[in-house]
Amino acid sequence: MTESQTNEQWKPSINPWIMIIPVMLSVFIYVLDGTIANVALPHMAGSFSATRDESMWILTSYLIAAGIVIPAVDFFSKVFGRKNFFIMSILMFTIASMLCGLAKNIEFMILARIMQGFGGGGILPISQAIILESFTKEQRGKAMSVFGMGVILAPIIGPVLGGWITDNWSWPWIFFINVPFGCIAALMSQKLVEDPPYAKKQKNVKIDKKGFFYLTIWLVTLQTVLDKGNNADWFNAPWICWTSAVSLVACVLFFHSQLTNKDSLIDLSVFKDRNFSAGTIVQVVIQAVLYASLAILPQFLQSMLGYTAFLSGFSMMPRGFGSMTAMLLTASLSNKVDDRILVIIGLSLLGGASLTFGSLNLQISSMNIAIPNFIMGIGMGLSMVPIMNLSVETLKNSQMTNATGIQNLLKNIGSAIGTSLVATMLTRFAQIHQYMLVGKMHELNPAFIERVQSTAGALVQYTEMTVAQYMAQYSMYGQLVKQSTLWAFIDSFRIFGLLCFVTIPLLFLIKKTKKSI
Repeated sequence: MTESQTNEQWKPSINPWIMIIPVMLSVFIYVLDGTIANVALPHMAGSFSATRDESMWILTSYLIAAGIVIPAVDFFSKVFGRKNFFIMSILMFTIASMLCGLAKNIEFMILARIMQGFGGGGILPISQAIILESFTKEQRGKAMSVFGMGVILAPIIGPVLGGWITDNWSWPWIFFINVPFGCIAALMSQKLVEDPPYAKKQKNVKIDKKGFFYLTIWLVTLQTVLDKGNNADWFNAPWICWTSAVSLVACVLFFHSQLTNKDSLIDLSVFKDRNFSAGTIVQVVIQAVLYASLAILPQFLQSMLGYTAFLSGFSMMPRGFGSMTAMLLTASLSNKVDDRILVIIGLSLLGGASLTFGSLNLQISSMNIAIPNFIMGIGMGLSMVPIMNLSVETLKNSQMTNATGIQNLLKNIGSAIGTSLVATMLTRFAQIHQYMLVGKMHELNPAFIERVQSTAGALVQYTEMTVAQYMAQYSMYGQLVKQSTLWAFIDSFRIFGLLCFVTIPLLFLIKKTKKSI
């Protein structure tokens, strides 16, 4: 029997359903921390006497640090042994969480968040690889459904939990709650997690210094452009142009180094696998829609309908229930239905729910928010786990750590781009609609004149006619701005929906996998 065959036939000595407990616990706190801090950001900025732009680095530094580590998990797994690196990542994340809660100034907080990102970056891809390898192909559907619950539910629960903790305790506790769970996850991982033969510590592993350097420059500049681009009016700002150019050059140099260097940071040969390539693109789209919708819908509820931060976060809960329902359904159907069919249904529901949000108005009830959210959650659950399985189905177990690292890097970039683009779309679409409506607000428009005179007539009893007409016109302009913003939200939701439907044809490039009933 060859070494390759031995690796593929490896099975953990511990029941994998027990092993999955610390893995899922660590994944949940990592993904949760990516969104829970968003709600408390204004409170942290106030505590540190920091500006809005300065406080945004609390979020950005975490994402950049995690993004640098994620594609390098295969390298670090070879240097330290995968199990050791996994536990090191959990402990670093946990210690950094405590330091974040103890921070007294913005500089210390950013350093602690960088440390937290470095620790958290190794958790998600390694967890995914552990689950994929520890279960048989027939069991992977159910196991990844459990994994998917943590990945999808955490960003939905995060804003609600963050708002409640901030309101009832104080913002440091959004970080302190990670400490006991992180310690438990590390201790349980030490006892339960096992390394397959190919994931043990290796000798004489060379460091890809150029790869690390180019990757760092690329992600730092890219995240800076995405975070600051909209406020800086994108490429109308010279420094955005220069930063974008540096990011593009660093990106090209990074991938060139990975293709030409024998001891590269990541192995790009996995993209030769059709399932992996197509499946990764679909995952990036789903991730972008997930995070973009999580950013835009609370904004709509707060700015247009007057919801509080907590209430807007709470309104996202039906999506969580929908995801849980879909995960249970996926687990039961994983060995009975072609995964591609589940993904098609999921993307269709996700796209349909997004288009439903594209018919919103200012007179909607809470059910008009809850039902599409629930359907969107079902779509997320039905599509996310099966596409994860499909994308790695034809890869060897020894390729899992590298493959999941690459996928999670690209998904992180996708979520960052999605969030940034939706902010830009809201601004630009609102400006376009406002320009179109302003063109109709003139003295030759009978409807406009009639509306102004009617409003002024109601106000004239409280002030002079000239002032009343001015107030009426000002009121009309306020309504115009609000209507323009509403249409901008509608346009953005419709684009999300169309993007989901456009992605469906990619599934026909994925090879059909055999299911055991």
